[in-house]
Amino acid sequence: MTKTVTIYHTNDIHSHFENWPIIVQNIHQAREEAEQAGSSFLYFDCGDFLDRAHPLTEGTLGTGNTELLNGAAVDAVTIGNNEGITLTKEELNQLYDKASFPILVSNLFQEDGTRPAWAQPTKIFHTNGLKIGVTGVTVSYPDFYGSLNWKVTDPFSELSTILPNLRATCDLVIVLSHLGLRDDEKMAAMFDGIDVILGAHTHHVLPQGKTVGTTLIAQTGKYGQYVGAVTLDINETTLQKKATLIALDNLERDPSTVALLAQQEQRGQEQLQEVITVLEEPLTVSWTAPCHFSQLMADALSEWCEEPIAMINAGVLLQGLPAGPVTKGDLHRICPHPINPCIVSLSGRELQETISIGLSEEMMTKEVKGFGFRGVMMGRLVFTGIEVDEALLQTEPDRSITVRGKALQPEATYQVALLDMFTFGKLFPAVAQSHMKQFLLPETLRDLLAWKLQKR
Repeated sequence: MTKTVTIYHTNDIHSHFENWPIIVQNIHQAREEAEQAGSSFLYFDCGDFLDRAHPLTEGTLGTGNTELLNGAAVDAVTIGNNEGITLTKEELNQLYDKASFPILVSNLFQEDGTRPAWAQPTKIFHTNGLKIGVTGVTVSYPDFYGSLNWKVTDPFSELSTILPNLRATCDLVIVLSHLGLRDDEKMAAMFDGIDVILGAHTHHVLPQGKTVGTTLIAQTGKYGQYVGAVTLDINETTLQKKATLIALDNLERDPSTVALLAQQEQRGQEQLQEVITVLEEPLTVSWTAPCHFSQLMADALSEWCEEPIAMINAGVLLQGLPAGPVTKGDLHRICPHPINPCIVSLSGRELQETISIGLSEEMMTKEVKGFGFRGVMMGRLVFTGIEVDEALLQTEPDRSITVRGKALQPEATYQVALLDMFTFGKLFPAVAQSHMKQFLLPETLRDLLAWKLQKR
């Protein structure tokens, strides 16, 4: 006798709720149809469901997102880096206080090696005579988690312990993975007996999934553009697997989710009405020309990090501020990024290279997606403690830069306060490759901005 298991899954919603009522309607309908047919249905989310760029998430510190997942009757979730490292430890410990679902993450621990009270490594679902073993893993960023007093371990090490037991005791084994497609492929090749990996983190769109060995990998892109559906048909001798993506155009919206979303958005907005300071004069922004507001932000970074040299990109300030009261919501609107301060060691030559890249027309106008940046374009570099003669930068770079009033020394070592986004990817190679980085969490740029404005 063949038994059917239908699994719906989402990943990397990032608090993009435009399609959320449609997704929930689709999930509820599919669950009802499966139950009427006498088959099994499960719905999982694979992390980065929240993103503090959205006022709902910022105002409720993610607890509004948990209420939305409750409303969707999610069966289990794992966490992504947005849950794990954009909230303080206290906030993460409270994120799932009202969750009606298990949080599966096998590679996150307290500093003493115990698991957080809200997390568990595995869950076995008993449905229609089947035992379905599920575990979860999240991407390991030890420097960031360590700064927040967490211990994150190698996910593959944890899986090597967990998977054999699940395989021995369950009919099906599923991994909720917030590692990214490359690591999911590695996982499928490394471990026998994983039936399905539901992936996340790298925002891949896999219309029919991807099979590595005997493992089916599925992922749905980002922002709720699709909901994923995996169908498993199992009998005594065979297991058939199929992955599809469901487009969400012109589908019905779940009325209760529409109401719940409005309720949580209102709750978030109320929390963001707190007044931080009152400005006597407006602060205006330019992404391409020097301006006072960007300089104030660079100075705030320098002072917070207690480093006399600092640099930011002007694009992190999306708008200016008018004179008058400034609320938490105002600061979130103009600086929504989950970006943290960072101190990096650079040689003078590396600093010169970084400045040249950052002041190039190509970099100033570059549209950046990811790395915590939630703006439009990079904008020019803005400095504290550094003076640049831009007319000489291309022709006589060795004479173009002074640091704290002295000519830049190519072989000297400089401690520079900057943004953690500069350490990711290929934006600034010398920064990314530096072996001396100190990440200062949990404060974000808007926390530094609030602190600086309150001091004025």
